[in-house]
Amino acid sequence: MTNRHGDFIWYELLTTDTAAASRFYGAVLGWQARPAGEATQDYSIFGTGIADVAGFMRLPAGAAAAGMRPCWLGYIGVDNVDSSASDIVRAGGIQHMPPTDIPGVGRFAMMADPEGVVFYVMRGAVEGTSTAFSQTERGHCHWNELAANDQKAALAFYSGLFGWEKGDAMPMGAMGDYQFIDHHGQTIGAVMNRQEDGPPARWTFYFGVEDIDLAAGAVSDNGGMIHYGPAEVPGGVHIIVATDPQGAMFGLVGPRKSS
Repeated sequence: MTNRHGDFIWYELLTTDTAAASRFYGAVLGWQARPAGEATQDYSIFGTGIADVAGFMRLPAGAAAAGMRPCWLGYIGVDNVDSSASDIVRAGGIQHMPPTDIPGVGRFAMMADPEGVVFYVMRGAVEGTSTAFSQTERGHCHWNELAANDQKAALAFYSGLFGWEKGDAMPMGAMGDYQFIDHHGQTIGAVMNRQEDGPPARWTFYFGVEDIDLAAGAVSDNGGMIHYGPAEVPGGVHIIVATDPQGAMFGLVGPRKSS
């Protein structure tokens, strides 16, 4: 895989009902679902019909018993999974799953940052470049947003490991700055302080849609819940933050065409 160290290369939904997730995200984002193949028998793929964007699987029983709930996770591409996993632990993170090979797919490890926010590191074995994160393609991830308990510490942790840099910042009143993060000259997302009365520290991934109002309607009509938006953000687009019927939080971003 030709992605650079620190790129977001994949997204994954852990859910309690894979059939329901397939229907929901098909209705909201137009994704098509298919089995991943023999090497990953319990794993399925979401795609746009042109490119694969994300995977999904049933939340493992052990993870559920430990308190994990349905969620979206991100994969960060690295040059060497083993050394990155070690570096993460030395920086105060946690290793939940050791470096593991998936034949024909790549090597990955499930980690968490010092605040307990889970993510993966991966070195893909396939040819080409992942476009799961692409801000110009409908149905792909357009934005990676971290809500942290300690914004400064979170920025230092991820930047030190993945080479991310601080970009512009947008004041958010009592919540502090909404700090953009840049990688190789591209703004890939932001880190913000978590609201005290909001959900725990987490990554939220925003997927691109053609019409935010139609997408918001599809969320509500198919059993999801909108927690915020549609709201305009810089760039003339609108966002919503929602949970799917199983409780996994996600975001959508796109223009407002219906009104």
